[in-house]
Amino acid sequence: HHLSHAASAFFSSPYEEAIILTLDGVGEWATTTVSLGKNNKINILKEIHFPHSLGLLYSAFTYFLGFKVNSGEYKVMGLAPYGEPRFKNIILDKLIDVKEDGSFRLNMDYFNYATGLTMTNNKFAKLFNMKRREPENDLSQIHMDIAASIQAATEEIVLKITRFLFKEFKLPNLCMAGGVALNCVANGKILKEGLFKNIWIQPASGDAGGALGAAQAFYYQELDNKRKILKTDSMNGSYLGPQFTDDQVENELKSCGANYKKLTSDQIIKDTAKALAEEKAVGWFQGRMEFGPRSLGNRSIIADSRSEKMQKNLNLKVKYRESFRPFAPAVLFEKVSEWFEINSESPYMLFVADVKKSKQIQMTNEQRNLFGIDKLNIRRSSIPSVTHVDYSARIQTVHKETNPMFHKLIEEFERITKYPVLVNTSFNVRGEPIVCSAIDAFNCFMGTDLDVLVCNNFILNLLKDYRNKYELD
Repeated sequence: HHLSHAASAFFSSPYEEAIILTLDGVGEWATTTVSLGKNNKINILKEIHFPHSLGLLYSAFTYFLGFKVNSGEYKVMGLAPYGEPRFKNIILDKLIDVKEDGSFRLNMDYFNYATGLTMTNNKFAKLFNMKRREPENDLSQIHMDIAASIQAATEEIVLKITRFLFKEFKLPNLCMAGGVALNCVANGKILKEGLFKNIWIQPASGDAGGALGAAQAFYYQELDNKRKILKTDSMNGSYLGPQFTDDQVENELKSCGANYKKLTSDQIIKDTAKALAEEKAVGWFQGRMEFGPRSLGNRSIIADSRSEKMQKNLNLKVKYRESFRPFAPAVLFEKVSEWFEINSESPYMLFVADVKKSKQIQMTNEQRNLFGIDKLNIRRSSIPSVTHVDYSARIQTVHKETNPMFHKLIEEFERITKYPVLVNTSFNVRGEPIVCSAIDAFNCFMGTDLDVLVCNNFILNLLKDYRNKYELD
């Protein structure tokens, strides 16, 4: 399991040699591994075993906060900036013992996942002096503070591990995979620390990426095939899924009884950029579907980053999900350092960095003291719909080499507005998978408050109504 994770990170990366760190819940018995990758071989050097797991620690808090394990962890990460990490020391003192090299053991007196049917037990609840939050109940400040605390503890542990790996191996390249590697806030901290010259994280870091890694490990490790190392990486921007011709898309739209117009690709760019500049929310369906949990501009809902209402509207009226959840900016790679405190590529939305100080609008003391979620309504930067309450953003850099169409669209939006940044979120509603086909896209469009749907060279503007067919995640 962990060899597959390690292979998916190293063999897809642009490095001839690297340290590979995998962190997840559990796979076989390992929960954390350190390996050395060189040319076409990977050697696992050390492991931490179940039940001691950083992924399961984070999942235990996900459960305790009333979210679904193995899908709600990113909600905990999104909730964390609304709170204060006042329980961090309790977590590090009582729940997990971390050594100087970052290795750790959990205190299983507080957890139930090894032998029971729940993640945590009564002793865990007593430690925080509260019961587990019931799913869908209101969030209060203590929930936000607990989220902030487990996020801060996770960051501290991951940084301890990566610092020690740098000291021990003195290699410039780090590769990462496993579910915990999707914690883009922690990844941003590793990047900002600047110990490793290069960091590459597998975009499908969860178990889906294990399929890719298993094939790569067999091809290189077992069959001893020569490895061709590409200058960027070998993931093709993670656009590895199905794609559909205009004929296929048109047949699908006809079968749905859709009302559409066919335009040239240049006209599609112009009309879509104009609609975005008018604060319309657009379902954007182009080319090959993304592999992994993030939409990266081929199966995306996109919108105007300048809009103050967009973050709330997209969450509540389009995605039907919790209003506190942040959205990612898709920014032209050439312009990323003008807008965000980051100088490197982030094509897979795996690094969080702050919005540039010059683009921020500082909160007053009165605004800072507002209850967590009330801060949502305050304009924090010139791109408010992608600026989280702590001025951070989960960045996607868009590259003309891997996605020329999306790159052109953002260029056209910039020509109209002077802003090379769009809101980018996955094309789905809460509890539903990301759309794959034009039929999926049309059905999602009809069930939400999206204004425009673009599928290849076809554009639709329609009235819709929503029917809830999916279990909420």
